[in-house]
Amino acid sequence: MLGLKLPTDPRWVNIVEKNIEEILTDHAYCEQKAASTAISLIVSFPEYTDLVQDMIALVEEEMSHFKMVHDLILERGWVMGRDRKDHYVSKLTQFFPKGGSRTTQLIHRLLYAALIEARSCERFRLLSEELQDKKLARFYRKLMISEANHYTLFLGYARKYGDSVEEVNRKWQELLNYEADIMKDLGKEETIHG
Repeated sequence: MLGLKLPTDPRWVNIVEKNIEEILTDHAYCEQKAASTAISLIVSFPEYTDLVQDMIALVEEEMSHFKMVHDLILERGWVMGRDRKDHYVSKLTQFFPKGGSRTTQLIHRLLYAALIEARSCERFRLLSEELQDKKLARFYRKLMISEANHYTLFLGYARKYGDSVEEVNRKWQELLNYEADIMKDLGKEETIHG
């Protein structure tokens, strides 16, 4: 369903389990960044009223997810650590050339967002199936469903606003292939995308 070309090695969960505190901190920042992305789309493209409406709802949902993750951190007696650079997102967002029309920029941003949500969904599925901590596994199962919805939301808007569905689908496939190359060097850290 997600279209990812290179699945995450299930052994990534073993890395995560050795440092749950790190994955929760990274996850908390991912939720903040997802909310920021939605806000940025509202600010940059206010004339797309249906997109704005959905991004408002998304900001609220992502911040509620942030609160849930932050609460888990506090429940365990930890304090949220500092943010780290997300190498996955940094590399991913280099794929499309900068510039172009406003519509082109919007499509590229929507495709990036869709892919980030798809990869998060895939990682959350792994965590839900493989984590020994059953409470955390159930938590990731619930969030996996949200991520799948976000992925389809962003991809749907890209197809709606693009010049043609065929063109957007071509760009999507090219981005998926590029992302698979990025993933070959990742999966060795206790981060949601790394």
